[in-house]
Amino acid sequence: MTGYRVSDVMTKQVVYLPAETTLDEAARVMKEADIGDVVVTDGASLAGMLTDRDIVVRAVAENSSPAATTIGSIITREVVMIEQHCTAGEAAALMRERGIRRVLVCDSDRKLVGIVSLGDLAMQLDPSSALSEISEQSPTV
Repeated sequence: MTGYRVSDVMTKQVVYLPAETTLDEAARVMKEADIGDVVVTDGASLAGMLTDRDIVVRAVAENSSPAATTIGSIITREVVMIEQHCTAGEAAALMRERGIRRVLVCDSDRKLVGIVSLGDLAMQLDPSSALSEISEQSPTV
């Protein structure tokens, strides 16, 4: 992982949804885009991040109505960011330290430019590893 920058391994196409989006709509968007996370906004401000795991653990497991529950009510509000010029190793260390699987990536002006996931790092570190292969695959339904 040495030598690689976060900007080399991050996902650059970030999907944004407003906090008032319902869970069923967010799940549909995530499925269509084949992604496991979206950045949630409140007006022009960053409100947090929503992952497929958030939907399952914080909504489905709590019997929340997907059509009536907004994503703003279940998002992770405390997001962790790293600058795009940092190394992939620094991103991995940050994830390990915080116990998280994804980090938002910003430029030097703190503007969001991407997301780096544990899977992104695994694919860069060892493309033939099981985690890399799993991360590359689309989930089967």
